Amino acid sequence: MLVRTPQSRAHPNEEGAAVGPQMGPAARPQRGWALSHATPTVRVAILAVWGVYFVLPVYWLIIASTKSTGAVYSSQPLWLYHPQLWANLKGVFTYSGGLFPRWALNSLIYSVGGATVSTLLAGMAGYFLAMFKFRGREAIFLTIIAGMLIPSTALALPLFLIFARVNLTSTYWAVFLPSIVSPFSLYLCRLAAEASIPPEIPESARICGASELRIFFTIGWRMMLPGLVTSFLTQFVSIWNNFLLPLVMLQKQALYPLTLGLFIWSGSAAAAPYLEQLVVIGCVVSIVPLVIAFLCLQRFWKTGLGSGGLRVR
Repeated sequence: MLVRTPQSRAHPNEEGAAVGPQMGPAARPQRGWALSHATPTVRVAILAVWGVYFVLPVYWLIIASTKSTGAVYSSQPLWLYHPQLWANLKGVFTYSGGLFPRWALNSLIYSVGGATVSTLLAGMAGYFLAMFKFRGREAIFLTIIAGMLIPSTALALPLFLIFARVNLTSTYWAVFLPSIVSPFSLYLCRLAAEASIPPEIPESARICGASELRIFFTIGWRMMLPGLVTSFLTQFVSIWNNFLLPLVMLQKQALYPLTLGLFIWSGSAAAAPYLEQLVVIGCVVSIVPLVIAFLCLQRFWKTGLGSGGLRVR
């Protein structure tokens, strides 16, 4: 005896046309869980956990900077205990004849000077690569971008040998000159030029007799401003946090940046425990310029990062 199995029926749509069989809940493909599918309460909880994870070390650093050396270890780590912030600041700025202010000034010289020159060179090169088409342009660009893949640790020793041959080690130039070249800044500036400067504008300026330098310094940099500011900010942070290059190049303490100076103090803390508290205070002070830079340039920085998602023509 033959048994006829039930067949799925076609269901008409709104226009009367037959459509395929409907899939039940069990037959529908299951999608993976994502944060966007969670309830608002779950999202807030997850983001709060991540926020605490990243903010907690900074919070501890700020709290520890208000305590004495003994209170850092004997008191509750996340609560204030007999705050003496001004006394600690006075100690770090006056210790060893005022070395800390000198290191802070060196860091500003290296960072502001290097980031400014680096942004200028990267902006001009990025403008040139974006506005002119010539044979080998993409090969040159890709070669420069390949420099982003070379770690700084691999370049430290060759740079030291080069500067030693020309007697520039243990000078400001030993840290400043390597800082003015940044493949990432060039990459960012080319994207900014292609995204913000229509080719018709430089062409019109050339017809009027303007030189390429005049076009860049009167028109180009204004239209590339978000990308240039982003390039300056990323290079400023990179130079400010640079540690390996000054460690290799510099022997005089008067030329140290903050990163290297605080490292030297931290290494001497075993013999002088008072230096541990000075290192904590110094770390807090060293964060302030970075926070100020981000707050002042954040609107340009956000716009400039958006241009990084554009595809190079």
